[in-house]
Parts: sequence; C-alpha cells; structure tokens
Amino acid sequence: MTLRVLTLILALVVCGVNIAQARTVYIDDTLYAPVRSGQGTQFRILHNGLRSGTSVELLEQSEESGYSRIRTSNGLEGWIPSRYLTNQPIARDRLDAANRELAQARAQLEEARSNLTQVDSERTELSQNEERLETRVAELSKELEEIRSISANALTLERRNRELQENNQRMRNDVEVLTAEVERLEAKADSDFMLLGAGLLILGMILAVVLPWLKPTRKNDNWA
Repeated sequence: MTLRVLTLILALVVCGVNIAQARTVYIDDTLYAPVRSGQGTQFRILHNGLRSGTSVELLEQSEESGYSRIRTSNGLEGWIPSRYLTNQPIARDRLDAANRELAQARAQLEEARSNLTQVDSERTELSQNEERLETRVAELSKELEEIRSISANALTLERRNRELQENNQRMRNDVEVLTAEVERLEAKADSDFMLLGAGLLILGMILAVVLPWLKPTRKNDNWA
C-alpha cells in the first residue's frame, strides 16, 4: 500500500503535474490550438484545433511539460499547450465586447438625451400650464370680487326695495285714510250746505210772514 502511494507521488513529481483549481480561461491569439490526449505532441489529437478566443475550463496545469488539461463547453477533455491559454479574452473579443459596451452606452446616452429632451419639454409645458393657471386664478379672483360686490349691491337693493315697498304700503294706507276723511268731509259739507239752505228757506219764510206785521200802518188823513 505504501509502495503504491510512493509510486503515485513519484509519478506526479516526474510528470510535474500541478493540479489547478478549475477556472475559465481562453485560447490565446492563435488561429487554432489542437487538443491532445496527453502532454506532448506524440499523443493523439482529440480535436484539430480550438479557435482563438474559445473559452474552456482549466482542470490541470503542468509547468514541466508546459501543457494544461482543459474541458470544452461540449464536454471534450484533453491537453493543450499552456502558452495557448490566457486568463483574459483575446484582444479581438475584448475589442468586440468594448464596441458592444460602447454601442450600448451610446444607445443609453441617446435614450438619456431623449428622456432629458422630453423632460425639458414636459417641464416647459408644466411651466406654461402653471402660468395659465395663475392667470386663471387671478381672473377668477377678480370675478369673485365682482360677484361679491354685485351680491352686496343686490342685498342693498333688495333691502332698499323692501323699504320702499313698506313706505309705499304706508303711503297707500295714508291715502286710503285721507280719501275716507275727504269723503267724510265732503259728505258733511253737503249735509251742512243742505241744512244751511233749509235754514235760509225757513228764515225767508218766517221773514215773509213776520215782516208784513212789522211794517208801520199809515194814519188816516182825516185825523190829520
């Protein structure tokens, strides 16, 4: 058992295989990197070549042989020269990513500018609406004052009209009283005039009867 362990350790030391933590790496700026079954050109080629920029999973790395064991996205495992691997995407992919990010940033900038223009337009419209509302409020305040003034005048006119109606009614009552008094006086005057006429007639009749008796008689000439 111990011999087997020592043999395994010796084999690892001889091979110089360093077990690396699995992480994502990329095929460097090489047109195609062949994938082999072992650490060397003498091993069978499993894949004719991974195109530069292809992302693979790093499983092991040997500094002695200069090979690394990788796994592709479709599950292919094999060995590839470590010099073909890089921890970052290749410049072309980074450039494409940068261009995409730049295009996205420009699109976002244009959208932000469009939103800003829309916000400015809405703010201008709101400012105009506010000015119109202020003008309308001023007009309504003026109309309200006029209505209050008219209402006050209407109340005054109503009160004056009521007073005039009351005065008119009193004057009508006074006219009716005076009319009745005039009629009474006229009736009394007619009655007095009739009484006076009757009295004068009786007086005349009395005078007609009495006066002859009061006339002195003439003496006979013979006595003279």
